[in-house]
Parts: sequence; C-alpha cells; structure tokens
Amino acid sequence: MAFEDYVHSEVVADYAEGFITRREALRRLMLLGVGATAAGTLLAACGGGSSTSDRSSTSGPSSPTGAAGGATPPVGPAPLATEPVTFAGPAGPLQGSWSAAPDPKGGVLIIHENQGLTPHFVSLPGRLAASGYSALAVDLLSRKGGTGAFGDLAAATAALTSIPLPDLVADMESALTELLHRVGEHKPGVMGFCFGGGLVWSLLAAGEGRLAAACPFYGPLPENHDFSRAKAAVLAFYGETDARVDATKDAAVAALAAADLPHEVKVEPGAGHAFFNDTKPSFVRAAAADAYAALLDWFGRYLS
Repeated sequence: MAFEDYVHSEVVADYAEGFITRREALRRLMLLGVGATAAGTLLAACGGGSSTSDRSSTSGPSSPTGAAGGATPPVGPAPLATEPVTFAGPAGPLQGSWSAAPDPKGGVLIIHENQGLTPHFVSLPGRLAASGYSALAVDLLSRKGGTGAFGDLAAATAALTSIPLPDLVADMESALTELLHRVGEHKPGVMGFCFGGGLVWSLLAAGEGRLAAACPFYGPLPENHDFSRAKAAVLAFYGETDARVDATKDAAVAALAAADLPHEVKVEPGAGHAFFNDTKPSFVRAAAADAYAALLDWFGRYLS
C-alpha cells in the first residue's frame, strides 16, 4: 500500500466514523493534493459521516473522556520526564524527545503517526523509560522545521507525506545511531504507529541490521516488503476491526516467514485503527493495556 493512499484512506475513515465533518475531510484531502472532485468522490463512496460540528480538532489531538468527563489516562506506568533533544541528521539537525531509564534494559526508537511528534509521542518515551527502556521519539518533520512549526495537524500530515520515503528512512537510521550513542551496549528496538508502523516495515525492508526487535502497530505494509536483510524479531499489532490495515496482515506474515525472522502477530479483539493512542476517540483501553504488556514481554525477550 502506497503511503499516500494510506493517508488518504485515514481521512476517509475518520469521516465515515463521524470523527470529522465532510467539510474538514475535504479540506484535509485537498491539503494532501487530492482534487476537489476526486475528494468528493472518495467521501461519497465511503458513506457515513457526520453533518454536525467537527468533533476532532484541526489544531491538536482530540481527547477521549471517561465517565467523569476528564481526559482518559494512558495505560502503563506514570511516565518519567522527557527532554527535547537535537542531533545530527543526513540533511541537517533532527529533533526528538528523549527519556532515560534509571537502569535500562535496552533502548527503543519510537516512530510517530502521520501528524508528527504530537504531545502523545513527546511523552511516550517517558512511559517506556518508566518500564525500563530508554527511549527516543524522533520528529520526522525536522526537515520541515519540526512538528511545532505547524499549527494545523492536517498541514503537518501534508508536509510529512511530501517527504520522500528514502529521506524518512535515512532520518530514522540517524535517529537509531543517536539512540545507540545514548544507550551504549544495550540492544535497540523500534516501535511505530499507523504511518510510523508502516515506516517500521520500511526500515526493515531497507536492511537495517542493528535492530534486535521491531514492533509495528497497525502499520500498512509498503510495496517493498522484502525483509531478507533484516535481523530483528518482529511483533506486529493489529486491531480486529481495522479492515484497511488488516488487509495487509497476511502478506506481512508471509514476508516475515520468507525472511526467516522470529515473529508473532497479535490482533486485539474489538479494537480498530489507532487503538493505542489515548488522545484519540479510537483509543481502546483494554486493547492498549494488553498490547503494552505484550510489547514489554517482547522487548524483555529480545532486548534485555
């Protein structure tokens, strides 16, 4: 699945599920380079949608609420502090969010969704650090001035998807180099979500051999999915109702088997796309908690 098509389908799915209005969906698709007529056709074909006011902010992530009306807390331990970091990249400085575990068992590179290094991903390294793994979340919009340069998340998505895949892979490889510099002799792993999950697959296809473990969360399988040069043990997460990405699951499993990589697939029941992100309406606490426990078990097996 081409990343451009995948991002278009995410906008259409958000409209179909009522998370954004038709007007907002059209705006986002047009920012992504889809013509007005084609965008209207895409939305008409999906059905559903909402004619009410937009329930999803265009300038920041939405927050699901609990019974008391407050923001839903994330799964896992309370995060440790994170700090913004800057390090060398192939085309200039790269930005990121870093958190060091007091007694690290390994290091983890985190690849964000298609809206950039949003607050959810700024804080996520602290959660991994509290669980024993020093972590670095790289901002793949660094070439465009960083996620903070965009006040509109739809514009951030458009900018991110305009970056050629080889450049994104090169930036991830530089971020992995920085992670290894910070964690010393500890083994590195990578995890990514949605668009970032697809980039984890692309990193494996690029033959990145320094990774000991890789965990793509509901990541679309790229057109190039020859993993024969990779060495990582792969745990892939899917949501049971995420038909778009689940359609690529069998091909991913076949490619992992062909590459003779240790691998497992975990499908979370009753969960859809982006079930792990606690700042989105798609968050499913039971699925996220189960996935986080499985993630830590996998890292414990292959990084510790």
